[in-house]
Amino acid sequence: MARTIDSTPRNDSFRMPGEFEEHEGTWMLWPMRTDTWRSGAKPAQRAFAEVAKAISQFEPVTVCVNAEQFENARALLDDQIRVVEISSNDAWMRDIGPTFVKNDKGEVRGIDWQFNAWGGLDEGLYFPWDKDQLVKQKVMEIENIDRYDAKDFVLEGGAIHVDGEGTLITTEQCVLNPNRNPHMSREEVEKKLKEYLNIEKIIWVKDGLVDDETDGHVDEVLFYVRPGEVAIGWTDDPEHPHYEVLREAYKQLEQETDAKGRKLKIYKIPMPKQIALTEEESKEIDFAADAFDRTADTEFIATYVNCYICNGGVIIPSFGDPKDEEAVEIFKEMFPDRKIVTVNTREVSIGGGNIHCITQQQPKA
Repeated sequence: MARTIDSTPRNDSFRMPGEFEEHEGTWMLWPMRTDTWRSGAKPAQRAFAEVAKAISQFEPVTVCVNAEQFENARALLDDQIRVVEISSNDAWMRDIGPTFVKNDKGEVRGIDWQFNAWGGLDEGLYFPWDKDQLVKQKVMEIENIDRYDAKDFVLEGGAIHVDGEGTLITTEQCVLNPNRNPHMSREEVEKKLKEYLNIEKIIWVKDGLVDDETDGHVDEVLFYVRPGEVAIGWTDDPEHPHYEVLREAYKQLEQETDAKGRKLKIYKIPMPKQIALTEEESKEIDFAADAFDRTADTEFIATYVNCYICNGGVIIPSFGDPKDEEAVEIFKEMFPDRKIVTVNTREVSIGGGNIHCITQQQPKA
């Protein structure tokens, strides 16, 4: 049975594996918020179904869905995808779902962080988020996985990337934001991350991408290809909104070494044109006073680095942009042993994230 462990992962020799390590499967949630997703969330549901289908070629996928959407989700998702009823306020499994850790014996446990909808009452993206807060524990109950209670610390999965060998990369803008853990100093935050993810070194990138509604999640900036190798979004166009931020991040990564003392090998992935809603599309989103403003003059992030590495495959976003093909070629170079699959996820972008944000890997036991 699933117990709550009165200890920490570091204490018990559990670590967070890299995403490129073997998975038991993938967890997702089903979109339905009409103040986040346009047109009654129908276009987003189709995009999520395509992402789930792409991943299910490589490993088992479970989609969690609110009761009133169960039949609809079951009908839209392929038969090999498991659908379970877990209610949530929105569909960002990376941030709402558990962070899994494992030990050398192959035992897997989960961490139940606090979630405050990316900023709490004043700056969060919607209210309430009461159902989201219970998703982690429910997933662990279903899987019969022991749980570490870290509810005293706000953290989203999209804010961190690890190499599985002692290094974590994150952004100051997000993890040190006063709207996350205002009572904690940088040193206390570092201590918490080291204790729960069992890491030795934190590389702090200053900022996430410009106007990222999550306050600068690192998974929109870069990801670990494998230990010692990182891929970062890139543009040579000084007019591109993310030109400066990406340059700064690259410059910093060039100077860093990881927990094992390695210099990082860095791949550059071109950035596509950023995305905006048409006037018509913006009218298809319900107004809510507590929701993020999704109007036609808001620019949404489009990047290929918000991808998902699964067993034998990498699922990457495509946008119908000339840079799509260029990105695929670089991914093939980076992952010669994995199949590269693209899914058009413009609809996920305009909800505020992409493939990495809507997935959560469960490591192989």
